[in-house]
Amino acid sequence: MTDAGKETSVIRALWGATHPGPTLVVTLLSLALGLAAGLEPLRLLVLVGAVFTGQVSVGLSNDAIDGARDAAVGRTDKPIAGGTLTAERALTVAIGAVVVAVALSLPLGPGLLAAHALALASAWAYNAGLKSTPFSIAPFLLSFGLFPSFATLSDGTPTLAPAWATLAGAALGAAVHLTNVVRDLDDDRRTGVRGLPHRLGARASVLIAAAGIVAGALAVLVGTGRGVGFFAVVVAVAVAVIVRVLVRPPGRAVFQLTMLAALVLAVQLVVA
Repeated sequence: MTDAGKETSVIRALWGATHPGPTLVVTLLSLALGLAAGLEPLRLLVLVGAVFTGQVSVGLSNDAIDGARDAAVGRTDKPIAGGTLTAERALTVAIGAVVVAVALSLPLGPGLLAAHALALASAWAYNAGLKSTPFSIAPFLLSFGLFPSFATLSDGTPTLAPAWATLAGAALGAAVHLTNVVRDLDDDRRTGVRGLPHRLGARASVLIAAAGIVAGALAVLVGTGRGVGFFAVVVAVAVAVIVRVLVRPPGRAVFQLTMLAALVLAVQLVVA
């Protein structure tokens, strides 16, 4: 393979280790919230860049720290566990990315800088070991709870997002954590990871996630007086999740339904 080919392969492996799906979803959500908040184009561009590089750092650090665990359970679909990327290189790029994320946050004001730095610190703390404790949900409550304020704090007259938006963001974060981990409960237990979802069990984790999403949608509805249709969809999907979980063990369909409800909540939050 030529040097150019090797470099392309490394870049592809690095991108694969960023958790591209969540990275892009969170970045697009920051764009949508920024547009909804009426941010000036330049401020919006800087905010999106800060969020994107921050998410890249979180994804890479997660895979770098979990490389040995992923290899132990045969996750060869992941670049580090599959041998196409070293943990050292991923961690080096992750550190560089978090530095860029903080640097981009700086010109948007001290409020956004503090909020973004706190969210990133909590995400890195999760990757570094908090994920194996009963408090594994805390970084998701904190980071997603702060997330709606990223746009409002980036404005020329910075303010925190309304309480209902913070509650909806925290509910979304809780649902993402409780549902996403369910798919890997057995693998995690084999490698010593025992966070809150592992202690609750798959069924209870999904039920709490569904209830949390409904609570988040209700917070938006009560806080704004708008979004009845979104709330109705969230409730309908959540009921479907609850019925399915009570009838049979959680599977891929339950995960997809819960993520659908979370997506509707995210859209409701942006529209509101």
